[in-house]
Amino acid sequence: MKTSARPADDSHLKENPMALIDPTRNWRLVAERLESETDPRRRAVLTVVLEHMQAEAEADLDRLMATVSPDAAYHFWHGGGDFGPKGHDGVRQYYAGIVAGGANHIQYDVDRLIVDDHGLVTEGLLTMLVPGATAIAMGLAVGDPGADYLYSYRQLLVWPIDENGLVAGEDSYGGGTVELRAVERDELPAAYLAQVHPDAVGA
Repeated sequence: MKTSARPADDSHLKENPMALIDPTRNWRLVAERLESETDPRRRAVLTVVLEHMQAEAEADLDRLMATVSPDAAYHFWHGGGDFGPKGHDGVRQYYAGIVAGGANHIQYDVDRLIVDDHGLVTEGLLTMLVPGATAIAMGLAVGDPGADYLYSYRQLLVWPIDENGLVAGEDSYGGGTVELRAVERDELPAAYLAQVHPDAVGA
């Protein structure tokens, strides 16, 4: 018999339709595939990635790390090198650093998804809001550390899933910059403002 599952309620994460960043788009295709998938192992793969994506959007570090394998190894391939964190503690520090740097406001428009018993592959346009100081630390060509920037590039992610149904890593392959521009304060989503510019909220 065909089974289905609905993702956790994500309505509180949705901004207005014109918002620069809509994090619910990160998992839209994953959730759609989960609705139609009947194989138990592939459902487990999709479910853990869905939970991982939603926890990351919430910046809920404990919930996020509950989806990650103790022996996780991330591989971020760039310029011939691998810059991904390794081990559970290393991955936790990586995500904590993203939140501390205000770089956790991400929209991943996945337009291709492949799932099998060993993991998931997603590909699409990744767009993020980045404070100027964080953008400079990332090596982006921006000039004002006090400004905010919209940065997008095409990304392919391989999500290996271990035998216990946990995320064993993220292997990331990115293309060049699609867009990089300064964003006016009145364009910024409320969640970003509250985190990065709390003094501006209600001003």
